[in-house]
Amino acid sequence: KRLFPLPTFMNFDPFVLFDHFDIGAGRGFPEHPHRGFEAITYMFSGGMNHKDNLGNESFVSQGGAQRFTAGKGLLHSEMPAEQGNSNGIQLWINLPKKLKQLSPSYQQVNDADFPVKEITGGKVKTIVGEGSPLKLNTPVIYLHVHLNAQSTYQLDLDASMRGIVYLMAGELTIKHKTVTENQAAFIENEKSLEIVAEKNSEFILFFGAPHNEPIHQHGPYVD
Repeated sequence: KRLFPLPTFMNFDPFVLFDHFDIGAGRGFPEHPHRGFEAITYMFSGGMNHKDNLGNESFVSQGGAQRFTAGKGLLHSEMPAEQGNSNGIQLWINLPKKLKQLSPSYQQVNDADFPVKEITGGKVKTIVGEGSPLKLNTPVIYLHVHLNAQSTYQLDLDASMRGIVYLMAGELTIKHKTVTENQAAFIENEKSLEIVAEKNSEFILFFGAPHNEPIHQHGPYVD
């Protein structure tokens, strides 16, 4: 499920790609170049082998994440686990013009190293944000939430940030609108957000500060 880039909807500044993937062994992404952005691959099941021209080689398993900063240029490959399907989210975050020439870098964080907070009727795992070891060069909040039926999750926001709630399972009500499985709600200009689970639900949400700069996006490059 790709939300963007699409011919009719290229990006949602500062986010320039969102892909919910489910790929089998033998597929994946052999070595290819990137430039001008950062990416997070977060795994729901299976795993992903990462290898790059910086000398990094690692395997990210269920619940873990990897972040690469392409900056001025990076070569890497991402290949799924050798058995079964690998399911996860890849999210690209644009770099501001002043950081396009950053040296490339890579970071991996395992499931056990992410903070998880119990809330009334559910739990919240912080992928990027307060307490998480995963770091970006753009202010971003990235959460993985489980919410029981008839429970409510309230999130305070900076109104200058914009973001997306993407539902993997269940049913939500957001701003009086129903969100069903594999659908997304796009949110901006809000100081708070109330999410109601109509069924047992699992979703991610991510918010970021837009750079408000022209985005020149072509294939693996964001200039």
